[in-house]
Amino acid sequence: MAIPWYRTITREQWRVLLAAKLGWMLDAMDFLLYVMVIGRLKEYFHFDDAMAGLLGTITLLISAAGGLFFGAIADRFGRARTLIFTILVFSLGSFGAATSQTLTQLLLWRALLGLGMGGEWASGAALVSESWPAEHRTKAIGIMQSGWALGYILAAIAAAVVLDVLPLGTEAWRWLFVVGALPALFTLWVRRSVPESPIWLKHQSRGAPRANPFVVLFGPQLRRRTVLATLLTGSVMFANWGLFFWLPTFLATPIDQGGAGMTILRSMSWIIPMQAGAYLGYLSFGFISDRIGRRPAFILYMVVAAVLVPIYGQLARSPNVLLLLGPVIGFVGYGFFSMFGSFLAELFPTAVRATGQGLAYNVGRGLGALAPFTIGAIATMPKFGIGTALALTSAFFLAGALLVLTLPDTSGKPLEP
Repeated sequence: MAIPWYRTITREQWRVLLAAKLGWMLDAMDFLLYVMVIGRLKEYFHFDDAMAGLLGTITLLISAAGGLFFGAIADRFGRARTLIFTILVFSLGSFGAATSQTLTQLLLWRALLGLGMGGEWASGAALVSESWPAEHRTKAIGIMQSGWALGYILAAIAAAVVLDVLPLGTEAWRWLFVVGALPALFTLWVRRSVPESPIWLKHQSRGAPRANPFVVLFGPQLRRRTVLATLLTGSVMFANWGLFFWLPTFLATPIDQGGAGMTILRSMSWIIPMQAGAYLGYLSFGFISDRIGRRPAFILYMVVAAVLVPIYGQLARSPNVLLLLGPVIGFVGYGFFSMFGSFLAELFPTAVRATGQGLAYNVGRGLGALAPFTIGAIATMPKFGIGTALALTSAFFLAGALLVLTLPDTSGKPLEP
């Protein structure tokens, strides 16, 4: 009788995966607390939708720098150690945002959060990819990536409790950002229980000379795949951030302004099922790709998302339709991210793996960072509204389906030394 795949995984490998998953979950929660509280911040700091989107864009742009910086740190000093530091950075950014007295202060603290956010994914994805067996790598990354949906749900619940349930006054948003500082405590467990990547340790023991990782990534052997991988992630990041950054606002915007006309508390009833769908999409991607192939699975998710988004944004004014479509959009609109951790790891050698992953994923995130501002600006134009603006993201989902065909499919192959 064959042994189930999950019983072939060691306790240390499961701990690595748990650390990366929870780190990504807490990262998502801290970032999305801002999304949940945009309405309160607009009133307090007196800015419009375009500025709200610009703040989100700046956070994402800085996260691109964080991915580059901490990716190089992870290649130099280790994946697990860097993971700890990045969690501390984004926790500090959230706590600092709670103290903001001006829009400039809020922007600076959110930038710090973005720096840690980009670095957390780069170090965590490299740690999981190098610790798990090749044949189960995509499933492991899917489990790790699903932490984002849990973080979204935690942010939604925290916002509903702090903003609409507890009598905390007009500055309740400050307490919400204080909640975002709690992930710092998680690093105590990571430091004590999570082992370093065995592949990275083996590479370090060889004592090979260290080349500038960016020179290697843009050298003749890796330049093409570095650029194409970045364009791929940029396209789908634009689609994802453009859609889900503004989704709570879409749900809470009055119907005569192109939204769904819900309160923050009511909209949680739609957001949580959507993120439950996202969670299943993350988890299932690895198993679906094992069955039909990684690239066909990715393309399937892209095409279905491109079809459903305009329907959701333009035709779904009925609460029942919103509730029905939400989990499906969450499933396809997030689940494809489960490909990237293993896919990008397989494109780059060990010496520059975390830097390469961090660059492709987070510079792509930087390109996608234009989405919150772009969607916010279009939403403010006459005769458009937020629903029409969200429909723009379909084109970027389709672009992702085409770009993935330009890169090699290396699923299941051992990582390059």
